Amino acid sequence: MRVKTNVAGLNSARNQGINQLGMGKSLEKLSSGYKIVRAGDNAAGLALSEGMRRQIYGLDQAMRNVNDGIGLVNTGEGALTEVHSMLQRMNVLATESANGTYNDTSRGTITEEINQLLSEIDRIGSSSDFNGIPLFDPDPPAQLPPPCEGSDPDIQLQIGCSQQETLVATRYCLSKEGLDLQGIKVDSVENANAAMPKIEEAVQAISLIRNAYGSVYSHLEHTHRNLSVNKENLQASESYIRDTDVADEFTNFTRHNIMLQASQSMMAQANAVPQGVLSMLN
Repeated sequence: MRVKTNVAGLNSARNQGINQLGMGKSLEKLSSGYKIVRAGDNAAGLALSEGMRRQIYGLDQAMRNVNDGIGLVNTGEGALTEVHSMLQRMNVLATESANGTYNDTSRGTITEEINQLLSEIDRIGSSSDFNGIPLFDPDPPAQLPPPCEGSDPDIQLQIGCSQQETLVATRYCLSKEGLDLQGIKVDSVENANAAMPKIEEAVQAISLIRNAYGSVYSHLEHTHRNLSVNKENLQASESYIRDTDVADEFTNFTRHNIMLQASQSMMAQANAVPQGVLSMLN
């Protein structure tokens, strides 16, 4: 029996420290909800988790960008719907004026209404915007349907978390010149008959623009769904790597707690051994 060095006591003290440390880590993971609290817990897992978080945050913003793009398309579509309505009205007026039963006074009234409608088309083309970004360009194009020929004709939408994931919404020209309606007249049967084909072409041009907007809208809708699924899958994977399994961690905490109590009991037993020496000396 050795009394100078209490080996059993030292062993119990060491195990007590290990179990206290284990309990502290378990409490930290249970209270934070993360099984990787610091890089020392799992360096490779932390790096993988942070990479996934970058993608998740990027997908979050991409979904917001897509929603903004849908709002932009809806705004442009609303303007084009009204222009379509005005062109249909102009076609009715031109057909009306082409009727030989109207006199010059009646045709003058029709001309005034058509001029007002053309001015409103110009106003819509120049004032329609989304967050201050013009949706149309009033400058006349070279052909119908009229894509803008300015220095920055397209609106680029960032629909993913990488540089390559973009979608272009073409900015079209919208004005009476852009629709080749400048100077149309309905002050005679001949002029009214000449105006009708031009109005028909303008209606078709707006239809083509609306088709293009519809394609962008459909693309954005599907993109939003895809981003949502990707985000959900990434979040599930990142959670598996980084989040605490409460049941498993509570089992670890209970194990360390029991072992801590056992080591404390063994510490008391080990410290009692030297006392036996005194009883032998007595």
